[in-house]
Amino acid sequence: MMLKPPSSRTKPPSPQQFATKSSWQRFLFGAPARLSLIALAVFATVGMVSSYVRSSDHDDGEVDTKGRNLNLTDLFVFREQDQNPGASPGDLVLIMNTNPRSLARQQYYFSTRARYEFKIARVADKNAAVTGVPNAIVRFEFGAPDANKQQAVTITTIVDGNTTTATGKTTPITSGSQPVINNVSLGGANATVFAGLREDPFFFDVEQYFRVRAGARGIGPAVGFRPANTAVDFTRGYNVNAIALRIPVSLIAGGSGKVFDVWETISVPGAGGKYTQVERLARPVINEGLVVQNDFLNALNAVGPDFEAAALAGQQPAAGIAAPIVGDVVTTLKAIGNSDARVTALLGAFLPDVMRIDTAGPSGYANDLNTKGSPVRGRLIKDDVFDVTISVLTNGAITSDNVSYEGAPGNPSQGHNPLAPSFPYLALPN
Repeated sequence: MMLKPPSSRTKPPSPQQFATKSSWQRFLFGAPARLSLIALAVFATVGMVSSYVRSSDHDDGEVDTKGRNLNLTDLFVFREQDQNPGASPGDLVLIMNTNPRSLARQQYYFSTRARYEFKIARVADKNAAVTGVPNAIVRFEFGAPDANKQQAVTITTIVDGNTTTATGKTTPITSGSQPVINNVSLGGANATVFAGLREDPFFFDVEQYFRVRAGARGIGPAVGFRPANTAVDFTRGYNVNAIALRIPVSLIAGGSGKVFDVWETISVPGAGGKYTQVERLARPVINEGLVVQNDFLNALNAVGPDFEAAALAGQQPAAGIAAPIVGDVVTTLKAIGNSDARVTALLGAFLPDVMRIDTAGPSGYANDLNTKGSPVRGRLIKDDVFDVTISVLTNGAITSDNVSYEGAPGNPSQGHNPLAPSFPYLALPN
């Protein structure tokens, strides 16, 4: 990562730089010492998890009863002009990536029985408490593939209880560089939808991180990250099934709203025809970075951020049922050098788990924090979320895994294709 020219990437801010931007010292040392309550918010009972509930964030939890097309990998939310200066102002782009480790030149499909959903909650300002209750939902449901390897997609938008529906088509891998762009009307607003295979844009030396974490926790030899010339990007060469949505902020603003909490879910039909949530994802790295036990990772996907918010408020039954999971997180946080007080502050910053975006300023994961230390400017495609996150979690002791989007010169185990210059922006599939 450090070999990349400054002009092509933004260096992750140090804790000291975060302090300048967003009252970082108050975040570290002024958070209420209510670890027991924060623990309750971390996550839900294992008993609530259905047989379908399994991993998100690429590889955080596995089971043999769930296909990869029910597996979330990443969420991106950004003002389009911050990705493309020539784009119209006032538009947001949301990207949901699924089906990790999709092989090059292979056609993969979205599940024909699942609901893939963006969920969006309005908040008063960047420092407001997370409610986890969506004001807007954009849902995608897919039909069976046709002879052209395309799937029909039904797009349903529910904003403040008002429902509109539109239809479109997916992009087959045989389309080459010509994506199928669906221009649709949602809630009276012009929107744009892409669904199909794209290169996985995430970059992370995940295997080495697991070795580093194991060494810190005393369950393996103590090691550091590999240098840039040997570090391995575990997503290089793989594709994902992506859903990209472009909408005007006005569609979800409910008037003058400018700050939103976003998360994504996948649900499948359960008992009595009711849909059961099997995946949830917002901010990257947190789950797979801090939680070791697979069953705990699986449990995170069954509930929403509203459950975590209720637990923070001490409400039953959320209160008192998550101690084993938070114990796993605390063990990791302490192993990488955090005091009890700092562990409390970090948990308070990352929970409830949502991707907050303040549309009044430029998008970017490291661009701004609120008073709790949470990122509040969404996430651009090339944002180095691991470097930002590990720098914060270790208080600057570790600053990089030495992997970047473009890759290190001479290292064939790193590097992604150039992003597309226009919507849906993700690079063409391998």
